[in-house]
Amino acid sequence: LDCWILKSIVVVSNYSVPVNPERWFLFFLFQYTVWNFVPKNLFEQFRRIANFYFLIIFLVQLMIDTPTSPVTSGLPLFFVITVTAIKQGYEDWLRHKADNEVNGAPVFVVRSGSLVQTRSKNIRVGDIVRVAKDETFPADLVLLSSDRPDGTCHITTASLDGETNLKTHYSVPETSVCQSVSQLEALQAVVECQQPEADLYRPLGPENLLLRGARLKNTKEIFGLAVYTGMESKMALNYKCKSQKRSAVEKSMNTFLIIYLIILLSEAILSTILKYAWQAETKWDEPFYNQKTERNAFLLICFYFLAFLVLYNFIIPISLYVTVEMQKFLGSFFIGWDLDLYHEESDQKAQVNTSDLNEELGQVEYVFTDKTGTLTENEMQFRECSINGTKYREVNGKLIPEGMTDDSPDGSMPPLMGDELLFLKAVSLCHTVQISYDQSDCLAVGGDPFSHANGFSSSPMEYYASSPDEKALVEKGLRTLVVACRHFSPEEYIDVDKKLNSARTALQQREERLQEAFSYIEKDLQLLGATGVEDKLQDKVQETIEALRLAGIKVWVLTGDKHETAVTVSLSCGHFHRTMNILELLQQHSDNECAEQLLTLSRRLRDDHVIQHALVVDGASLSLALREHEKLFMEVCKNCSAVLCCRMAPLQKAKVVRLLKTSPEKPITLAIGDGANDVSMIQEAHVGIGIMGKEGRQAVRNSDYAIARFKFLAKLLLVHGHFYYIRIATLVQYFFYKNVCFITPQFLYQFFCLFSQQTLYDSVYLTLYNICFTSLPILVYSLFEQLVHPHVLQNKPGLYRDISKNSLLSFRTFLYWTVLGFCHAFVFFFGSYILMGEDTTLMGNGQMFGNWTFGTLVFTVMVITVTLKLALETHFWTWMNHFVTWGSIAFYFIFSLFYGGIIWPFLHTQDMYFVFVQLLSSGSAWFAIIIIVITCLFPDVLKKVLYRHLQPTSTQTSQVMRGGGMLLVYYQIYVNNSEKLFLWNEQNGKRAECFPVVKRVCQALDLIHIPTCVRKKGNYISCYLKRAWREEIN
Repeated sequence: LDCWILKSIVVVSNYSVPVNPERWFLFFLFQYTVWNFVPKNLFEQFRRIANFYFLIIFLVQLMIDTPTSPVTSGLPLFFVITVTAIKQGYEDWLRHKADNEVNGAPVFVVRSGSLVQTRSKNIRVGDIVRVAKDETFPADLVLLSSDRPDGTCHITTASLDGETNLKTHYSVPETSVCQSVSQLEALQAVVECQQPEADLYRPLGPENLLLRGARLKNTKEIFGLAVYTGMESKMALNYKCKSQKRSAVEKSMNTFLIIYLIILLSEAILSTILKYAWQAETKWDEPFYNQKTERNAFLLICFYFLAFLVLYNFIIPISLYVTVEMQKFLGSFFIGWDLDLYHEESDQKAQVNTSDLNEELGQVEYVFTDKTGTLTENEMQFRECSINGTKYREVNGKLIPEGMTDDSPDGSMPPLMGDELLFLKAVSLCHTVQISYDQSDCLAVGGDPFSHANGFSSSPMEYYASSPDEKALVEKGLRTLVVACRHFSPEEYIDVDKKLNSARTALQQREERLQEAFSYIEKDLQLLGATGVEDKLQDKVQETIEALRLAGIKVWVLTGDKHETAVTVSLSCGHFHRTMNILELLQQHSDNECAEQLLTLSRRLRDDHVIQHALVVDGASLSLALREHEKLFMEVCKNCSAVLCCRMAPLQKAKVVRLLKTSPEKPITLAIGDGANDVSMIQEAHVGIGIMGKEGRQAVRNSDYAIARFKFLAKLLLVHGHFYYIRIATLVQYFFYKNVCFITPQFLYQFFCLFSQQTLYDSVYLTLYNICFTSLPILVYSLFEQLVHPHVLQNKPGLYRDISKNSLLSFRTFLYWTVLGFCHAFVFFFGSYILMGEDTTLMGNGQMFGNWTFGTLVFTVMVITVTLKLALETHFWTWMNHFVTWGSIAFYFIFSLFYGGIIWPFLHTQDMYFVFVQLLSSGSAWFAIIIIVITCLFPDVLKKVLYRHLQPTSTQTSQVMRGGGMLLVYYQIYVNNSEKLFLWNEQNGKRAECFPVVKRVCQALDLIHIPTCVRKKGNYISCYLKRAWREEIN
């Protein structure tokens, strides 16, 4: 065998030489095993600050005498850790399942003179493996032989680099004759090869290496020698975990968490100081249960500080994280279920690869998009060609010279001669297209398999090419771009062939030597002609880009195409407008030249600030601009309405995205593409979207979301992004609000109990407040809430601006919710104290109003108020919202009745026995509950009404337009052609058949001629037609 480099030795024999048993195939992408799951998962979870904080609180409760039971912190922590562990364990189980499918795939290897079936994980280095047509290579194999006489085979590497063309690989000349098992069994050889490396484009031999993950095509079977297996294969070495992306909401949430941690520490320090200050007064004759402390004992100070820390620790919402994770996980299914994101032609629906970035879809400020296959169909159509100065066009499958028509009879066209024939010969030979056909069918009838290529068979043929333009042109017998030739004498050809083969087999500086060989060959060329193709735009690209522009999102096109083509497509798709002033930064050769041009562009932007500008920059100029003039370049780009970067390398695309992402404004970026060359850009952006196109699945696999067409991006951002953001923003703010309401009365209570650390609430209530009593309403809200109808969001892209720049999680909004929580907490505590504190005969049976009764009253008012507060924030009510909202309040009352009405034998103490029953038996208590709840919520209702009428946002205006008098015409067209017209009232969700007079009014208003959404259901088609009824009547 050919020798490549003396670093790793592979022995091909009957295993007379032992093979390292550790170099087996086993391939894995999982994170955990059965043995390390618990410790490793716990370590990962306690790296999160909130979980570690609650672990410390739990340990403090175990070590010292704290006012609350360790269960109050331990149980919520256990719940959060368990739910998260189950979620991560399930995801890792899916990875294990995928790994087992790969490692357990059946393969055939040559052993003991015969083909033996085994599992792919049992392949060892040195095994000879047989691979059949359409099978995937289970390891990196050196091609020994194939069923073809010339020892070649064709493979596709779409799963590796996204290229769908067929690549030709060659067997080692010395082994290409070994086509039987007996010959291969007798083979004695040693392969010297390189150490495993990740570079896909530096194989150990001249196109001898078949990479794991590639697929055999157009070849019946091959035999290959396993040289790299398992995690040493190039595919495994190229596997890279995507960097963890964090959304703006998560960053805001961590900031709020730190602020609340400061509030917690402040309350604990203040309580500790006041405890000592209070006890310093000689007038206080302390009761036995609150003995005076030793003022100079440092350990006692720490002890009391930790005790207060435990008492107030519930201000940090531990269940926030698990609720957010559940909301993201469950909410991500709505994207896949959306029929508007389903592409019927390709039978592809939108898919979510990561649910951690759902809300980021509502914060995008810049969209970076590829051109070919993303904005265009990636389906080239041949238009015309030029041969020796004569223009030809394709008409009905024929090549017609300019000036002639196709209506002449067959045979009347002038014959192709000289340069024309040489042109067609060049495009017929110089391409990578392979024709796929079923050899078995052809040979079964005694035919020649090559007759397909000659056009004698009527069977359909399938073409494989490195690009759609090449495939389209070869099907026509043409080729794209410029066609030229060079004549060699036999002696020159032999010399060129030797140079090229020597460069291909070089172990050192292979790329440089190949470049030298190609430069020597490609000179003194004779121009034969050129071809022209057209790439059709995808459907509704122009409307989508315009909608994004109206939403305040800037679109940048990053493409590898040449300047003229890229500008033409930008104009046709609406990225550039005809009225725009197009600025150019092209063909810059030095830093000084680039700086001067940038300064000129900057001055033009300042002078002509009235009109819109577009910038075109090429890859070479971009490299110079980013080297020394990054700030000036970004200033020019940001002042332009649209930017087009052409002749871009994949890494340059990622560099542009990173440049904008790390700018001082820190805008949220989105990258969208369909090919392997877009992967780096997709991974670099805050949100990466893959298009399920024709250039493999590499972009889809490395993206956060995948859609079938570019037009679906509008609904993904304007509707789903809007919904996800408002839902999770309200969820985060509401969680902090309800925990402030929960713990502040506990802090206020200390002023009335000499800071003795007496709890206001029972331990069970402390534990279940966030887990049971208030958890479901906010979870359901965060899954179904809709501020505005989806159709309005799509038809009014400007509403996207209302939520831009993380506006719903700004510090001002956070401060509003926090202050509101403190205000409500003060009303809960002092309202209950004022109304009930002096009523010693509250119960009606002479019993005094006790400590636990007071705490239960405060807790009851709090549960009702925070639940109704969320109900006030809800705009889109479903049966599930009603069920969890009123059900949570009912559950609290039912649970409290059972908890306090029965003596539970497993509880050591039961301070709440009959407390809740006695509380509800008092009319004064019911009066206090109603008064306090109304007092809390009435100002909030008044504020909403005043703001909606005096300073409404565009979103609120859209809500008013669709509320009350808004009616939809619901028009059903049945299969039997019978028609019924209905009115649909969105306010009450009821449908009623129109009276004839109403039908005539609708027709007079031309309502039934404006279809906005068409859906097929069962045996009829429903068209939703919308107009503002009140507006039309006026």
